[in-house]
Parts: sequence; C-alpha cells; structure tokens
Amino acid sequence: MRETITLACEECGQRNYSTTKNKSNTRDRLELKKYCRFCGDHTVHKETK
Repeated sequence: MRETITLACEECGQRNYSTTKNKSNTRDRLELKKYCRFCGDHTVHKETK
C-alpha cells in the first residue's frame, strides 16, 4: 500500500526529497517543512507526481 513520492520545494521548484506514504490513510498531497539546499532555508515542500 505504501508508495514512493517526491517532494518539491515551493520556492524554487527543485525536487529535493523522496519518501513513502500510505495511500489508503493519506489521500491528499503531503506537505512538509524541510531544508532546501538550493534556497538555503527551511521551506514548504509539497508532493509531486
């Protein structure tokens, strides 16, 4: 049931992280505050296709 997803920075659009999530429990797109090495700051990262 777990699927691999990619997280992209909201500021610069770079795809920095990949993680897994359980699709049956979490239907909507995942949003996490992570460090972006391109921006040099902690920014919101959203799930991409």
